[in-house]
Amino acid sequence: MTEKVEIMAPVGSYASLTAAIHAGADAVYFGVGNLNMRSRSAANFTLDDLSEICAIAHASAVRTYLTVNTIIYNYEIDEMHLLLDKAKQVGVSAIIASDMAVINYANTIGLEVHISTQCNVSNVEAVRYYAQFADVMVTARELPLSQVAEITKYIRDNDIRGPKGDLVQIEVFAHGALCMSVSGKCYLSLDNYNYSANRGACLQLCRREYLVKDLESDIELVVDNKYIMSPKDLCTIDFLDKIVKAGVRVLKIEGRGRSADYVQTTVTCYKEALQSIADGSYSRQRIADWRQRLATVFNRGFWDGYYMGRKMGEWTERYGSQATENKVYLGLIKNYFNRIGVAEAQLQTAEKLKPGDEIMVIGDTTGVYRSIVKELRLDRDPVLIVRQGDCFSFATTQPLRRGDKLYRVDKLIEEF
Repeated sequence: MTEKVEIMAPVGSYASLTAAIHAGADAVYFGVGNLNMRSRSAANFTLDDLSEICAIAHASAVRTYLTVNTIIYNYEIDEMHLLLDKAKQVGVSAIIASDMAVINYANTIGLEVHISTQCNVSNVEAVRYYAQFADVMVTARELPLSQVAEITKYIRDNDIRGPKGDLVQIEVFAHGALCMSVSGKCYLSLDNYNYSANRGACLQLCRREYLVKDLESDIELVVDNKYIMSPKDLCTIDFLDKIVKAGVRVLKIEGRGRSADYVQTTVTCYKEALQSIADGSYSRQRIADWRQRLATVFNRGFWDGYYMGRKMGEWTERYGSQATENKVYLGLIKNYFNRIGVAEAQLQTAEKLKPGDEIMVIGDTTGVYRSIVKELRLDRDPVLIVRQGDCFSFATTQPLRRGDKLYRVDKLIEEF
């Protein structure tokens, strides 16, 4: 019988947390405060959120992983101790770390450790070393899948166990943004703007378009693509069966800064794919369907990373998302009538909504709700369209909450 493979979802908001749980994630990972690699991101929680996140996740039997993966300076040690003590107190399942100060302290207080990508685990000796401190470790993103399989085999053959006494588990990145640097160690933001990516302050300069020019001769070099440092997003849905066969036990979906619908879609697709591998229904037709659905949410185009033996990256063709759907903000849910299953909303923008349109509602406790509008009512009367300022109602198949955000989902025509 195939061992269970865990899906770990990115969480940067309560809406994303709810979406991950509803989609069937086995674990969520998130950052708190300043000591994580997304500390400058809006997708970040405070220390006061920690107990609530754990309570919500653990109520659904979802594991919680706190990222404490920046390098730590002397003046931050007390802050780090405070954060880990709080994590232990509220029942965080594990921390994701790379700095030995964090790893050592977590071990002393009995807090499970997972090794972060910043440790660049690329060989069996590194696995043997970190097994003293950690139960799970992610392999370097630059590693071919064949070498990942060698590492998992070595762990089994040599009975390499972590602090809990279980065999060390190997985690890999399965989907989401890839960085041009080696395992996330980049100095581009620091060099240009004095913000260090290794301190959670990446400004994503690599995602911009660049002109390559010889300053001595003033000759401009011809390159295939202006985005020569911006890799496409990783997508492994095409060869997920090979990843499972390689002995990987944790699939990490990247994207703490992305929206709740991204979390829901990616987790759902990879959950379905794992189930299909287990029951024998994994096929090219199903893969094509999952890829189509994954393309509807934020992405920079897809490629398979370095798993299949590539030496160089594959670069995105244009700036920003290449999603095949666009969320257009309309307004807020103002009320919900549970007995009759009807929501009331106000259209706050200069947009329109009509029957037949697809809507999406996102909220902290709602997560993500999608449906096709069958009927719209103004003052109880059916109407063919609603406009800015209108307070209108529509039927739903699940409860919504006041303050949830309402969007219209527009299909985009892909340019060729």
